Amino acid sequence: MFEKPFSQACENNKRPILAVLRRHFTSPGRVLEIGSGTGQHAVFFAEQLPHIQWQTSDLLPNHSAIEAWMSTYQGENLLPPLALDVTGESWPHEPFDGAFTANTVHIMAWPQVLAMLDGLRRCLKPGAKLVIYGPFNYHGQFTSESNADFNDWLQQQQPHQGIRDFEALCEAAAVRGLVFMEDNTMPANNRCLVFQRG
Repeated sequence: MFEKPFSQACENNKRPILAVLRRHFTSPGRVLEIGSGTGQHAVFFAEQLPHIQWQTSDLLPNHSAIEAWMSTYQGENLLPPLALDVTGESWPHEPFDGAFTANTVHIMAWPQVLAMLDGLRRCLKPGAKLVIYGPFNYHGQFTSESNADFNDWLQQQQPHQGIRDFEALCEAAAVRGLVFMEDNTMPANNRCLVFQRG
């Protein structure tokens, strides 16, 4: 049995994120999580939002972690991970009522972020909500010294990584019919952004 990985960051931020999800994912429906990672968020949110069919997804190497967390879940509203590369052809064809992604935008290269928005434009129903969690810059400026340090660390790992500008993300989303709705302050200098499919 694959040992469950544990992310302290997921443990710390799951309840503040849940407060946002509860306000926006109010009706029964299907939500696509992009980049389910360890699977911790998926199990927690599926348990707390039983009216939602929570569809996990990630690159194939991360599926064993997600499946390990799913093995402990007793409900029926948490779905096995899709093999999803945002730049590929593996996007699901059936429409979703919402989407969620956490700590992916600063890991992906910017062209991958744009590809993710393209894919979401295709697979979200009109009126569907998109919730994006993570750190963002505003007017090209870091919001804290710790975020600046984190950005330096990210780029030392992979030059394509980095904290994205809020304005650039909103502009790219708007071009794709994803209209900015809400910016929520989160712990540890993170944000939770909400968009709606036009």
